Amino acid sequence: MVEKLITLENIAMVDFLGLQNENINEVAAAFPKSKIVSRGNEILIKGNASEILQINDVLNALVKHYHKYGKVTNENVQSYLKKEQENIDAEENDETLVYGTRGTIIKARTANQRALVKEVRDNDLVFAVGPAGTGKTYISVAMAVKALKNKEVKKIIITRPAVEAGENLGFLPGDLKEKIDPYLRPIYDALSDMIPSEKLSFYQENNVIEIAPLAYMRGRTLNNAFILLDEAQNTTTMQMKMFLTRMGPNSKVIVTGDHSQVDLPHHQHSGLNEALKVLSKVKGVGRIDLNESDVVRHKLVKEIIKAYDKQSNDKS
Repeated sequence: MVEKLITLENIAMVDFLGLQNENINEVAAAFPKSKIVSRGNEILIKGNASEILQINDVLNALVKHYHKYGKVTNENVQSYLKKEQENIDAEENDETLVYGTRGTIIKARTANQRALVKEVRDNDLVFAVGPAGTGKTYISVAMAVKALKNKEVKKIIITRPAVEAGENLGFLPGDLKEKIDPYLRPIYDALSDMIPSEKLSFYQENNVIEIAPLAYMRGRTLNNAFILLDEAQNTTTMQMKMFLTRMGPNSKVIVTGDHSQVDLPHHQHSGLNEALKVLSKVKGVGRIDLNESDVVRHKLVKEIIKAYDKQSNDKS
């Protein structure tokens, strides 16, 4: 259970809360799994993170209504609660994974991306393999955010192996976190597209969304979570086995990787390649291979991938 404290400023509480707190009681009745306590000009919410943020959205809408009209009625509360539920229902019933922070619709845009979404729905462990720009990480993050929002899981865990891609980690400035953060930046960027900054900070502060190097996963059991291992081509066989055996009850795992961007030393084999062979016939494990036709970045990226693939084939 997590908590959120909301301070109401420049508001006459009786006009906002209603007689005998009927307005806030109406909100509380709509979210029976959470507890809402009003003291002075503060409202304390206790419950699961997903529901707390829905309550926060309703209260923010009511605050805006109050500042515009000077009063909140019980009918107003019911109206905003209905809108919140309609928004949730609309997201669940179309192909939209999530709505971006700028109002953009985030959904699978190619056949293979849609196949990835289906594989994740049908399996608890899915491998998504393909070159840069095919949306494998972005779609995976969007599915994790949707699962959290729909209360299918209690947390999101996203991890990457901190492997040096031609640079020396030891020469980067700062402490360990500051050294590791650049490797996790693409994950932060994707989350920032999908979750407003205030909500994202709230999730991270309460460990509802955890972003960490792969080494931090050792020894843990990850229950009720949506787990994403990104850049998996840079795991060793032992790292991959360690990660996959962290999976606990009611968890979903997506492993993404790109065979063409292995940054491991030459004497080490990619744990991704090994896992794909070992688990190829295991029931409940899905796999999707994306290619240049799934690239959703600049149109030149497709041509770049084709050119490099051609060179590799010519050499072999």
